[in-house]
Amino acid sequence: MKRFFIYVILILTAMSMILPFVVMFLISLSGDETVFTDYNNINLSFFAYKNVFHSIPVIKYFLNSLIVASVTTFFQVITASLAGYGFARFEFKGRDVLFFIIIISMMVPPQVNIVPLFYIMSRLGWVNTYQALIVPGIFGGFGVFLMRQYFLGFSKDLEEAGKLDGCNNLQIFFKIALPCALPAVATLSIFTFVTTWNSFMWPLIVTNTESMRTLAVGLAIFKGSFREITLWGELMACSCFCSIPVIFIFILGKKYLLNNPMAGIGKEG
Repeated sequence: MKRFFIYVILILTAMSMILPFVVMFLISLSGDETVFTDYNNINLSFFAYKNVFHSIPVIKYFLNSLIVASVTTFFQVITASLAGYGFARFEFKGRDVLFFIIIISMMVPPQVNIVPLFYIMSRLGWVNTYQALIVPGIFGGFGVFLMRQYFLGFSKDLEEAGKLDGCNNLQIFFKIALPCALPAVATLSIFTFVTTWNSFMWPLIVTNTESMRTLAVGLAIFKGSFREITLWGELMACSCFCSIPVIFIFILGKKYLLNNPMAGIGKEG
């Protein structure tokens, strides 16, 4: 009986998460704001999607977001993994102080950094470029902390075996440590991709032309273009389109989150 109630709670929780996406999709097919009062008005038409693609450059927004999120995720995983491995394995002067500063930086609200970051981008001439959208997101305290904690539990026996085979520190990291850290890498990748994909404030501030807008900014501007009436069908169609990569990246990385490649490998006591 206890297991039955657990399953019921899990099913209800899952339904509560899925229902908003189902409603969003159905509204995108209705193409009419009266769907909120007349539930029989859902006519399963893709007119709203066609209208969105003719109204705004959705493909350009999508590609900008995909490039920014993918490149940012790739480089943050590399930099955070290298830094986390260094903090976990190497002794150097000021290591603990430096790591403490990184932890402190995680407590600073990102809005505090917007003005100085914009000033730096302006001085570098990077305003309204991919560099401004990507470079600030490459480095993050959370990623360093996550990877350090994972590598602290990584078996030194594997590293010693690599050294006996003639591997240097970089070879040990890329050939042994990093492949075994797939659960942490997948977690960091999903977190970084979703955060970057949904980022709104920074892309809004650092871009000033339509060709450099990301999907989140383009969707907000599209919403702001409505005057007398809100085109809910078109708005939900754009939202559905915006949700596809996030769902795909989670499905892609889910198996690495669930199946730990480190299972069965001895860890430090």
